[in-house]
Amino acid sequence: MTSIISAKGLTKRYGRMVAVDHIDLDIPPGRIVGLIGPNGAGKTSALKAILGLATFDGELQVLGKNPSRDRAALMEDVCFIADVAVLPRWIRVWQLIDVTEQIHAGFSRDKCMEYLAHTKITPDHKVKQLSKGMVPQLHLALVMAIDARLLVLDEPTLGLDILYRKQFYTSLLNDYFDEQRTILITTHQVEEVEHILTDLIFIQDGKIALEATMDEVEQRYVELLVKPEMAERARSLKPLYERELFGRHIFLYLNADREQLSSMGELHTPSVADLFVATMKGGKS
Repeated sequence: MTSIISAKGLTKRYGRMVAVDHIDLDIPPGRIVGLIGPNGAGKTSALKAILGLATFDGELQVLGKNPSRDRAALMEDVCFIADVAVLPRWIRVWQLIDVTEQIHAGFSRDKCMEYLAHTKITPDHKVKQLSKGMVPQLHLALVMAIDARLLVLDEPTLGLDILYRKQFYTSLLNDYFDEQRTILITTHQVEEVEHILTDLIFIQDGKIALEATMDEVEQRYVELLVKPEMAERARSLKPLYERELFGRHIFLYLNADREQLSSMGELHTPSVADLFVATMKGGKS
């Protein structure tokens, strides 16, 4: 199976600062991958290399192409959404559709209009006349009408309220994603995307801190919730991370004996957010 994104020793430097530090990636088709990391971790630099917007060291292939040399050809099969506010406010919807049709050979006007028919957006609307929730609906309708193999989302719902964020990801999953397409998402709102992810990548200080499928996360990691009197016993089993919630201790373990843990308290699969915090604070994959 040909990888959608393949990287070996991918490195990006800005002078003496190393933003991306010799990372390896292998993302197959038909996956929804969350690239998660704190500010300054190297996410944006990695995305810029993948999209052909920045030079890099090491090996990088996206859809079988070198992003730096073949960016024009690559972007025929790639869509990118950053902050949805980047749409020009003066433009009318029909003009935006015309421009997209000229830029992307794989764009379907009929499909775009079909998506917009389920919204309150009309072709004569200017972007500045649309509500904050309608702008991502328009952006997503444009993207979903493009027959692209890779969709890159960089904080796509930034600034939107929870109702529209949920609607955005529901539409993305139900109306766009299929086994031939791959979606790469970076976001700080990990709780809202974890239910759609198939794969998880944590990046910290330019390095991959964790890379696993969501099935592997469920198999490898477990949280144990115990009462205070069981805390020392649980701590003796060397958890990756420990936190306290409402007077009860929660321990995160990697590849632990679940039968042994269950005798001490309740077992749960950690959320992506909890796993992220544990990894960033010292838990290793």
